[in-house]
Amino acid sequence: MRILYIDIDSLRPDHLGCYGYHRRTSPNIDRIAAQGVRFEQCYASDAPCLPSRSALFSGRFGIHNGVINHGGTASEPFVEGIERKFRSTLGTTSWLRGLRQAGYKTATVSPFGERHSAWHWYANFSEIYNTGKGGLERADEIAPVAIDWLRRNGRGDHWFLHVNLWDPHTPYRTPDDFGEPFADEPLPAWLTEEVRQQHWQGCGPHSAREITGYGPNPTNPFRRQPVEAASMDDVRRMFDGYDTGTLYADEHIGRILEVLADQGVLDETAIIISADHGEQLGELNVYGDHQTADQWTTRVPLIVRWPGVPTAGRVDRALHYQVDLAATVLDLVGAAVPGNWDGVSFAETVRTGARHGRDYLVISQGAWSCQRSVRFDDYLCMRSYHDGYHAFPDVMLFNVSEDPHEQRDLATENPEIVARAMSLLDDWYAAMMRTATHAQDPMWTVMREGGPFHTRGHLPAYLQRLRETGRGIWAERLAAAHPGEC
Repeated sequence: MRILYIDIDSLRPDHLGCYGYHRRTSPNIDRIAAQGVRFEQCYASDAPCLPSRSALFSGRFGIHNGVINHGGTASEPFVEGIERKFRSTLGTTSWLRGLRQAGYKTATVSPFGERHSAWHWYANFSEIYNTGKGGLERADEIAPVAIDWLRRNGRGDHWFLHVNLWDPHTPYRTPDDFGEPFADEPLPAWLTEEVRQQHWQGCGPHSAREITGYGPNPTNPFRRQPVEAASMDDVRRMFDGYDTGTLYADEHIGRILEVLADQGVLDETAIIISADHGEQLGELNVYGDHQTADQWTTRVPLIVRWPGVPTAGRVDRALHYQVDLAATVLDLVGAAVPGNWDGVSFAETVRTGARHGRDYLVISQGAWSCQRSVRFDDYLCMRSYHDGYHAFPDVMLFNVSEDPHEQRDLATENPEIVARAMSLLDDWYAAMMRTATHAQDPMWTVMREGGPFHTRGHLPAYLQRLRETGRGIWAERLAAAHPGEC
Protein backbone atom coordinates (compact mmCIF):
# COMPACT_ATOMS: atom_id res chain seq x y z
CA MET A 1 0.00 0.00 0.00
CA ARG A 2 1.09 3.55 -0.82
CA ILE A 3 -0.43 6.47 1.10
CA LEU A 4 -0.36 10.12 0.02
CA TYR A 5 -1.67 12.55 2.63
CA ILE A 6 -2.26 16.07 1.27
CA ASP A 7 -2.56 18.51 4.16
CA ILE A 8 -3.76 21.98 3.08
CA ASP A 9 -3.37 24.63 5.74
CA SER A 10 -6.52 26.65 6.64
CA LEU A 11 -8.72 24.87 4.09
CA ARG A 12 -12.42 24.99 4.88
CA PRO A 13 -14.69 22.40 3.28
CA ASP A 14 -17.51 24.67 2.10
CA HIS A 15 -15.10 26.43 -0.29
CA LEU A 16 -14.56 23.21 -2.27
CA GLY A 17 -16.73 22.18 -5.17
CA CYS A 18 -17.23 18.66 -3.82
CA TYR A 19 -18.74 20.19 -0.67
CA GLY A 20 -21.16 22.31 -2.70
CA TYR A 21 -19.29 25.55 -3.32
CA HIS A 22 -20.55 27.61 -6.25
CA ARG A 23 -17.05 28.58 -7.40
CA ARG A 24 -14.79 26.14 -9.25
CA THR A 25 -11.94 26.17 -6.75
CA SER A 26 -11.02 22.49 -6.62
CA PRO A 27 -11.37 20.36 -9.78
CA ASN A 28 -8.57 17.94 -8.82
CA ILE A 29 -9.76 17.56 -5.23
CA ASP A 30 -13.30 17.08 -6.55
CA ARG A 31 -12.10 14.29 -8.82
CA ILE A 32 -10.60 12.42 -5.86
CA ALA A 33 -13.78 13.02 -3.85
CA ALA A 34 -15.84 11.48 -6.64
CA GLN A 35 -13.71 8.34 -6.31
CA GLY A 36 -13.61 8.25 -2.52
CA VAL A 37 -15.51 8.92 0.69
CA ARG A 38 -16.27 12.52 1.56
CA PHE A 39 -16.71 13.17 5.27
CA GLU A 40 -19.10 16.01 6.05
CA GLN A 41 -18.60 16.37 9.79
CA CYS A 42 -14.92 15.95 10.62
CA TYR A 43 -13.50 18.33 13.23
CA ALA A 44 -10.03 19.11 14.52
CA SER A 45 -10.11 18.35 18.24
CA ASP A 46 -7.71 21.22 18.95
CA ALA A 47 -7.18 24.39 16.96
CA PRO A 48 -5.32 26.04 15.39
CA CYS A 49 -2.14 24.86 13.65
CA LEU A 50 0.26 23.57 16.31
CA PRO A 51 -2.41 22.01 18.58
CA SER A 52 -4.18 20.45 15.61
CA ARG A 53 -1.21 18.71 14.02
CA SER A 54 0.13 17.71 17.44
CA ALA A 55 -3.19 15.99 18.17
CA LEU A 56 -3.43 14.24 14.80
CA PHE A 57 0.12 12.92 14.73
CA SER A 58 0.10 11.87 18.39
CA GLY A 59 -3.43 10.41 18.25
CA ARG A 60 -4.23 12.27 21.47
CA PHE A 61 -6.24 15.38 22.32
CA GLY A 62 -4.43 18.47 23.54
CA ILE A 63 -5.74 17.98 27.06
CA HIS A 64 -3.78 14.69 27.05
CA ASN A 65 -0.67 15.59 25.05
CA GLY A 66 -0.27 19.08 26.56
CA VAL A 67 -0.20 21.14 23.32
CA ILE A 68 -3.02 23.68 22.96
CA ASN A 69 -1.22 27.03 22.45
CA HIS A 70 1.29 28.65 20.08
CA GLY A 71 3.60 29.82 22.85
CA GLY A 72 4.25 29.36 26.54
CA THR A 73 4.25 26.09 28.44
CA ALA A 74 1.24 24.68 26.59
CA SER A 75 2.97 24.88 23.21
CA GLU A 76 5.15 21.91 24.17
CA PRO A 77 4.13 18.31 24.94
CA PHE A 78 3.86 17.42 28.58
CA VAL A 79 7.23 16.63 30.13
CA GLU A 80 7.21 12.97 31.10
CA GLY A 81 9.71 13.41 33.88
CA ILE A 82 11.37 10.61 35.81
CA GLU A 83 9.05 7.97 34.36
CA ARG A 84 10.23 8.63 30.79
CA LYS A 85 11.82 5.57 29.22
CA PHE A 86 14.70 5.42 26.74
CA ARG A 87 12.13 6.41 24.10
CA SER A 88 9.36 8.90 24.89
CA THR A 89 5.66 8.10 24.79
CA LEU A 90 5.35 10.10 21.57
CA GLY A 91 8.30 8.20 20.12
CA THR A 92 6.67 4.86 20.79
CA THR A 93 2.98 5.63 20.17
CA SER A 94 2.76 8.30 17.45
CA TRP A 95 0.85 7.80 14.18
CA LEU A 96 4.08 7.58 12.22
CA ARG A 97 5.51 5.03 14.68
CA GLY A 98 2.56 2.77 13.99
CA LEU A 99 3.11 3.08 10.25
CA ARG A 100 6.83 2.39 10.56
CA GLN A 101 6.14 -0.68 12.67
CA ALA A 102 3.84 -1.83 9.87
CA GLY A 103 6.75 -1.55 7.43
CA TYR A 104 6.12 1.91 5.96
CA LYS A 105 8.70 4.43 4.89
CA THR A 106 7.48 7.80 6.17
CA ALA A 107 8.30 11.21 4.72
CA THR A 108 7.07 14.79 4.98
CA VAL A 109 7.40 17.79 2.70
CA SER A 110 6.60 20.65 5.05
CA PRO A 111 8.13 23.64 6.88
CA PHE A 112 5.64 23.17 9.72
CA GLY A 113 8.07 21.83 12.32
CA GLU A 114 10.38 24.80 11.93
CA ARG A 115 7.52 27.32 11.69
CA HIS A 116 6.29 26.46 15.18
CA SER A 117 9.49 24.97 16.62
CA ALA A 118 7.38 21.82 16.72
CA TRP A 119 10.34 19.49 16.88
CA HIS A 120 8.14 16.85 18.54
CA TRP A 121 6.02 16.74 15.41
CA TYR A 122 8.88 15.19 13.42
CA ALA A 123 8.68 12.02 15.54
CA ASN A 124 9.08 8.90 13.39
CA PHE A 125 9.33 10.54 10.00
CA SER A 126 12.04 8.64 8.12
CA GLU A 127 12.68 11.62 5.83
CA ILE A 128 12.01 15.32 6.42
CA TYR A 129 12.04 17.90 3.64
CA ASN A 130 11.83 21.37 5.16
CA THR A 131 11.15 23.86 2.37
CA GLY A 132 12.47 26.58 4.64
CA LYS A 133 10.11 29.56 4.42
CA GLY A 134 8.09 28.91 7.54
CA GLY A 135 4.71 28.57 5.85
CA LEU A 136 5.08 31.42 3.36
CA GLU A 137 5.77 28.85 0.63
CA ARG A 138 3.45 28.77 -2.36
CA ALA A 139 2.40 25.49 -3.90
CA ASP A 140 4.96 25.95 -6.68
CA GLU A 141 7.66 25.72 -3.99
CA ILE A 142 6.22 22.66 -2.23
CA ALA A 143 4.95 20.54 -5.11
CA PRO A 144 8.32 20.17 -6.93
CA VAL A 145 9.88 18.68 -3.78
CA ALA A 146 7.00 16.21 -3.45
CA ILE A 147 7.18 15.40 -7.15
CA ASP A 148 10.91 14.71 -6.92
CA TRP A 149 10.32 12.37 -3.97
CA LEU A 150 7.60 10.51 -5.84
CA ARG A 151 9.72 10.13 -8.95
CA ARG A 152 12.36 8.47 -6.80
CA ASN A 153 10.07 6.44 -4.55
CA GLY A 154 6.59 6.30 -6.04
CA ARG A 155 6.86 2.87 -7.67
CA GLY A 156 8.02 1.34 -4.41
CA ASP A 157 5.60 -0.09 -1.93
CA HIS A 158 4.74 0.67 1.67
CA TRP A 159 5.32 4.42 1.82
CA PHE A 160 3.49 7.29 3.51
CA LEU A 161 4.12 10.79 2.13
CA HIS A 162 2.77 13.89 3.89
CA VAL A 163 2.61 16.97 1.63
CA ASN A 164 1.77 20.26 3.31
CA LEU A 165 0.41 23.09 1.11
CA TRP A 166 -0.18 26.59 2.53
CA ASP A 167 -1.78 28.71 -0.18
CA PRO A 168 -5.20 29.50 1.35
CA HIS A 169 -3.48 30.74 4.54
CA THR A 170 -3.09 34.48 4.83
CA PRO A 171 -1.40 36.50 3.47
CA TYR A 172 -2.92 35.65 0.10
CA ARG A 173 0.09 35.46 -2.20
CA THR A 174 -0.83 33.56 -5.37
CA PRO A 175 1.41 34.88 -8.18
CA ASP A 176 0.01 37.78 -10.17
CA ASP A 177 0.29 35.84 -13.42
CA PHE A 178 -2.29 33.36 -12.11
CA GLY A 179 -4.83 36.09 -12.82
CA GLU A 180 -8.21 36.73 -11.21
CA PRO A 181 -10.15 33.51 -11.78
CA PHE A 182 -13.14 34.60 -9.67
CA ALA A 183 -13.43 38.27 -10.60
CA ASP A 184 -16.84 37.73 -12.20
CA GLU A 185 -18.10 35.16 -9.69
CA PRO A 186 -20.69 36.06 -7.04
CA LEU A 187 -19.59 36.27 -3.42
CA PRO A 188 -20.97 33.95 -0.74
CA ALA A 189 -24.45 35.33 -0.16
CA TRP A 190 -24.40 35.55 3.62
CA LEU A 191 -21.80 38.32 4.03
CA THR A 192 -23.88 41.31 2.92
CA GLU A 193 -23.20 45.03 3.20
CA GLU A 194 -25.41 45.08 6.31
CA VAL A 195 -23.32 42.34 7.92
CA ARG A 196 -20.10 44.13 6.95
CA GLN A 197 -21.29 47.36 8.57
CA GLN A 198 -22.16 45.51 11.78
CA HIS A 199 -18.69 43.97 11.80
CA TRP A 200 -17.12 47.38 11.10
CA GLN A 201 -18.49 48.61 14.41
CA GLY A 202 -17.24 45.53 16.29
CA CYS A 203 -13.90 44.64 17.79
CA GLY A 204 -11.21 42.01 17.95
CA PRO A 205 -7.95 41.05 16.23
CA HIS A 206 -8.50 40.28 12.55
CA SER A 207 -11.98 41.81 12.70
CA ALA A 208 -13.33 43.99 9.90
CA ARG A 209 -11.17 47.03 10.77
CA GLU A 210 -8.11 45.02 11.67
CA ILE A 211 -7.90 42.17 9.15
CA THR A 212 -4.12 41.78 9.44
CA GLY A 213 -3.90 41.86 13.24
CA TYR A 214 -4.68 44.65 15.70
CA GLY A 215 -4.67 47.44 13.12
CA PRO A 216 -4.19 48.01 9.37
CA ASN A 217 -0.74 47.25 8.04
CA PRO A 218 0.18 50.25 5.86
CA THR A 219 3.15 48.40 4.36
CA ASN A 220 1.24 45.25 3.37
CA PRO A 221 3.17 43.91 0.35
CA PHE A 222 0.53 41.39 -0.76
CA ARG A 223 -1.81 42.72 -3.42
CA ARG A 224 -4.48 40.09 -2.87
CA GLN A 225 -4.58 40.60 0.92
CA PRO A 226 -6.98 43.25 2.25
CA VAL A 227 -6.00 45.01 5.48
CA GLU A 228 -9.54 46.10 6.38
CA ALA A 229 -13.10 45.53 5.19
CA ALA A 230 -14.02 49.16 4.54
CA SER A 231 -16.25 48.19 1.61
CA MET A 232 -17.64 45.17 -0.18
CA ASP A 233 -14.72 45.51 -2.59
CA ASP A 234 -12.45 44.62 0.34
CA VAL A 235 -14.73 41.70 1.22
CA ARG A 236 -14.37 40.51 -2.37
CA ARG A 237 -10.58 40.72 -2.11
CA MET A 238 -10.73 38.45 0.93
CA PHE A 239 -12.94 35.84 -0.68
CA ASP A 240 -11.15 36.02 -4.04
CA GLY A 241 -7.72 35.87 -2.37
CA TYR A 242 -8.68 32.82 -0.33
CA ASP A 243 -10.38 31.02 -3.21
CA THR A 244 -7.57 31.80 -5.64
CA GLY A 245 -5.10 30.31 -3.15
CA THR A 246 -7.26 27.20 -2.92
CA LEU A 247 -7.38 26.87 -6.70
CA TYR A 248 -3.61 27.38 -6.93
CA ALA A 249 -3.04 24.59 -4.40
CA ASP A 250 -5.49 22.39 -6.27
CA GLU A 251 -3.65 22.91 -9.55
CA HIS A 252 -0.42 21.66 -7.98
CA ILE A 253 -2.23 18.71 -6.42
CA GLY A 254 -3.14 17.78 -9.98
CA ARG A 255 0.54 17.87 -10.94
CA ILE A 256 1.44 15.61 -8.01
CA LEU A 257 -1.26 13.13 -8.98
CA GLU A 258 -0.03 13.17 -12.58
CA VAL A 259 3.34 11.83 -11.43
CA LEU A 260 1.65 8.85 -9.78
CA ALA A 261 -0.41 8.30 -12.92
CA ASP A 262 2.70 8.42 -15.12
CA GLN A 263 4.30 5.79 -12.89
CA GLY A 264 1.23 3.59 -13.19
CA VAL A 265 0.53 3.55 -9.44
CA LEU A 266 -2.16 6.21 -8.99
CA ASP A 267 -4.99 3.70 -8.72
CA GLU A 268 -2.96 1.68 -6.22
CA THR A 269 -2.26 4.67 -3.97
CA ALA A 270 -4.47 5.73 -1.07
CA ILE A 271 -5.20 9.46 -1.34
CA ILE A 272 -6.20 11.42 1.76
CA ILE A 273 -6.98 15.15 1.59
CA SER A 274 -7.60 17.22 4.69
CA ALA A 275 -6.43 20.31 6.61
CA ASP A 276 -5.06 21.25 10.00
CA HIS A 277 -8.10 23.47 10.62
CA GLY A 278 -10.58 25.55 8.68
CA GLU A 279 -10.82 29.33 8.42
CA GLN A 280 -13.15 32.10 9.47
CA LEU A 281 -14.01 34.29 6.51
CA GLY A 282 -16.12 36.83 8.36
CA GLU A 283 -17.81 34.47 10.79
CA LEU A 284 -17.94 35.92 14.32
CA ASN A 285 -16.25 39.01 12.84
CA VAL A 286 -12.97 37.22 12.16
CA TYR A 287 -11.67 37.89 8.65
CA GLY A 288 -9.14 35.39 7.30
CA ASP A 289 -7.98 33.72 10.50
CA HIS A 290 -8.76 30.83 12.87
CA GLN A 291 -9.42 32.25 16.29
CA THR A 292 -12.26 30.36 17.96
CA ALA A 293 -13.61 26.88 18.63
CA ASP A 294 -16.39 27.48 16.15
CA GLN A 295 -17.75 25.58 13.16
CA TRP A 296 -15.46 27.12 10.58
CA THR A 297 -12.18 27.07 12.48
CA THR A 298 -12.51 23.46 13.61
CA ARG A 299 -14.43 21.74 10.81
CA VAL A 300 -12.05 20.35 8.20
CA PRO A 301 -12.48 18.65 4.85
CA LEU A 302 -11.71 14.96 4.82
CA ILE A 303 -11.61 12.89 1.65
CA VAL A 304 -10.36 9.31 1.65
CA ARG A 305 -9.87 7.26 -1.51
CA TRP A 306 -8.65 3.78 -0.57
CA PRO A 307 -7.57 1.23 -3.20
CA GLY A 308 -9.52 -2.00 -3.33
CA VAL A 309 -12.45 -0.52 -1.42
CA PRO A 310 -15.67 0.58 -3.22
CA THR A 311 -15.65 4.13 -1.90
CA ALA A 312 -16.64 6.04 -5.05
CA GLY A 313 -18.93 8.96 -4.38
CA ARG A 314 -19.88 7.99 -0.84
CA VAL A 315 -20.71 10.66 1.72
CA ASP A 316 -20.48 10.13 5.46
CA ARG A 317 -22.34 12.57 7.74
CA ALA A 318 -21.39 11.15 11.14
CA LEU A 319 -19.40 13.18 13.65
CA HIS A 320 -15.66 12.42 13.72
CA TYR A 321 -12.59 13.91 15.29
CA GLN A 322 -9.67 14.31 12.93
CA VAL A 323 -7.56 12.23 15.31
CA ASP A 324 -9.88 9.36 14.35
CA LEU A 325 -8.30 9.50 10.88
CA ALA A 326 -4.93 8.40 12.27
CA ALA A 327 -6.55 5.43 14.02
CA THR A 328 -8.44 4.58 10.84
CA VAL A 329 -5.32 4.52 8.68
CA LEU A 330 -3.54 2.23 11.13
CA ASP A 331 -6.57 -0.05 11.17
CA LEU A 332 -6.76 -0.14 7.37
CA VAL A 333 -3.10 -1.17 7.03
CA GLY A 334 -3.45 -3.84 9.72
CA ALA A 335 -1.52 -2.01 12.44
CA ALA A 336 -2.58 -1.78 16.07
CA VAL A 337 -4.02 1.48 17.43
CA PRO A 338 -2.04 2.44 20.59
CA GLY A 339 -3.93 1.99 23.81
CA ASN A 340 -3.29 5.56 25.02
CA TRP A 341 -4.93 7.18 22.00
CA ASP A 342 -8.08 9.28 21.95
CA GLY A 343 -8.50 8.52 18.23
CA VAL A 344 -11.00 5.78 17.37
CA SER A 345 -10.99 3.99 14.02
CA PHE A 346 -13.84 4.44 11.55
CA ALA A 347 -12.24 2.00 9.11
CA GLU A 348 -15.52 0.13 8.75
CA THR A 349 -17.05 3.31 7.36
CA VAL A 350 -14.35 3.37 4.67
CA ARG A 351 -14.70 -0.34 3.95
CA THR A 352 -18.50 -0.68 3.89
CA GLY A 353 -20.13 2.70 4.42
CA ALA A 354 -21.35 1.70 7.89
CA ARG A 355 -21.98 4.65 10.18
CA HIS A 356 -19.39 4.72 12.99
CA GLY A 357 -19.35 8.25 14.35
CA ARG A 358 -19.31 9.96 17.72
CA ASP A 359 -22.41 11.00 19.66
CA TYR A 360 -20.91 14.44 20.28
CA LEU A 361 -17.56 16.22 20.04
CA VAL A 362 -15.70 18.64 22.28
CA ILE A 363 -13.45 20.94 20.27
CA SER A 364 -10.91 23.34 21.76
CA GLN A 365 -9.04 26.56 20.96
CA GLY A 366 -6.13 27.87 23.02
CA ALA A 367 -3.95 30.10 20.82
CA TRP A 368 -6.21 33.07 19.97
CA SER A 369 -8.93 32.54 22.58
CA CYS A 370 -9.52 29.97 25.30
CA GLN A 371 -12.66 28.04 24.41
CA ARG A 372 -14.20 24.62 24.42
CA SER A 373 -17.25 23.92 22.31
CA VAL A 374 -19.67 21.04 22.16
CA ARG A 375 -20.83 19.91 18.72
CA PHE A 376 -23.97 17.77 18.94
CA ASP A 377 -27.18 17.26 16.96
CA ASP A 378 -27.75 20.52 15.03
CA TYR A 379 -25.89 22.65 17.54
CA LEU A 380 -22.55 24.08 18.46
CA CYS A 381 -22.35 25.50 21.99
CA MET A 382 -19.24 27.53 22.73
CA ARG A 383 -17.88 28.15 26.23
CA SER A 384 -15.34 30.99 26.41
CA TYR A 385 -12.80 31.27 29.21
CA HIS A 386 -10.89 34.02 27.37
CA ASP A 387 -12.69 35.84 24.56
CA GLY A 388 -9.60 36.72 22.50
CA TYR A 389 -10.65 40.41 22.77
CA HIS A 390 -13.80 39.83 20.72
CA ALA A 391 -16.14 40.51 23.67
CA PHE A 392 -17.89 37.19 23.24
CA PRO A 393 -20.43 36.16 25.88
CA ASP A 394 -19.26 33.38 28.18
CA VAL A 395 -21.62 30.95 26.43
CA MET A 396 -22.94 31.06 22.86
CA LEU A 397 -25.24 28.61 21.08
CA PHE A 398 -25.72 28.26 17.33
CA ASN A 399 -27.92 26.01 15.24
CA VAL A 400 -25.29 25.33 12.61
CA SER A 401 -27.74 23.43 10.40
CA GLU A 402 -30.06 26.43 10.03
CA ASP A 403 -27.48 29.16 10.69
CA PRO A 404 -24.16 27.80 9.40
CA HIS A 405 -22.39 31.17 9.53
CA GLU A 406 -23.20 31.64 13.23
CA GLN A 407 -25.10 34.92 12.97
CA ARG A 408 -27.73 34.28 15.64
CA ASP A 409 -26.75 33.38 19.20
CA LEU A 410 -29.55 31.25 20.68
CA ALA A 411 -28.10 30.80 24.17
CA THR A 412 -30.42 33.07 26.16
CA GLU A 413 -33.61 31.73 24.57
CA ASN A 414 -32.63 28.05 24.82
CA PRO A 415 -31.33 27.46 28.36
CA GLU A 416 -32.27 23.79 28.24
CA ILE A 417 -30.09 23.17 25.18
CA VAL A 418 -27.22 25.09 26.77
CA ALA A 419 -27.62 23.03 29.94
CA ARG A 420 -27.40 19.83 27.91
CA ALA A 421 -24.25 21.07 26.18
CA MET A 422 -22.61 22.03 29.46
CA SER A 423 -23.50 18.61 30.89
CA LEU A 424 -21.82 16.94 27.91
CA LEU A 425 -18.78 19.18 28.39
CA ASP A 426 -18.61 18.20 32.06
CA ASP A 427 -18.87 14.50 31.17
CA TRP A 428 -16.10 14.85 28.60
CA TYR A 429 -13.87 16.76 30.99
CA ALA A 430 -14.30 14.17 33.74
CA ALA A 431 -13.47 11.36 31.32
CA MET A 432 -10.41 13.21 30.02
CA MET A 433 -9.00 13.97 33.44
CA ARG A 434 -9.59 10.41 34.66
CA THR A 435 -7.32 9.18 31.88
CA ALA A 436 -4.83 12.08 31.93
CA THR A 437 -1.19 11.46 32.76
CA HIS A 438 -0.85 14.99 34.18
CA ALA A 439 -3.07 16.62 36.78
CA GLN A 440 -3.08 20.04 35.12
CA ASP A 441 -5.47 20.82 32.27
CA PRO A 442 -3.32 22.83 29.81
CA MET A 443 -6.24 25.22 29.26
CA TRP A 444 -5.77 26.50 32.82
CA THR A 445 -2.04 26.70 32.22
CA VAL A 446 -2.70 29.07 29.32
CA MET A 447 -5.03 31.18 31.44
CA ARG A 448 -2.57 31.30 34.33
CA GLU A 449 0.26 32.42 31.99
CA GLY A 450 -1.72 35.41 30.76
CA GLY A 451 -4.09 34.02 28.16
CA PRO A 452 -3.71 32.86 24.55
CA PHE A 453 -0.32 33.51 22.99
CA HIS A 454 -1.63 35.79 20.22
CA THR A 455 -3.34 38.17 22.66
CA ARG A 456 -0.60 38.55 25.27
CA GLY A 457 0.58 42.14 25.67
CA HIS A 458 -1.69 43.56 22.94
CA LEU A 459 -4.60 44.88 24.99
CA PRO A 460 -3.31 48.33 26.13
CA ALA A 461 -2.52 49.50 22.59
CA TYR A 462 -5.67 47.94 21.22
CA LEU A 463 -7.86 49.70 23.78
CA GLN A 464 -6.32 52.97 22.62
CA ARG A 465 -7.04 52.12 18.98
CA LEU A 466 -10.64 51.26 19.80
CA ARG A 467 -11.13 54.61 21.51
CA GLU A 468 -9.48 56.49 18.64
CA THR A 469 -11.73 54.83 16.07
CA GLY A 470 -15.02 55.56 17.82
CA ARG A 471 -15.41 52.18 19.45
CA GLY A 472 -14.92 53.23 23.05
CA ILE A 473 -17.81 51.07 24.23
CA TRP A 474 -15.83 47.98 23.24
CA ALA A 475 -12.70 49.34 24.90
CA GLU A 476 -14.60 49.69 28.17
CA ARG A 477 -16.04 46.20 27.91
CA LEU A 478 -12.69 44.62 27.18
CA ALA A 479 -10.96 46.57 29.92
CA ALA A 480 -13.61 45.40 32.40
CA ALA A 481 -13.36 41.79 31.20
CA HIS A 482 -9.52 41.70 31.35
CA PRO A 483 -8.42 43.97 34.20
CA GLY A 484 -5.14 42.12 34.66
CA GLU A 485 -4.14 42.54 31.01
CA CYS A 486 -4.55 46.32 30.69
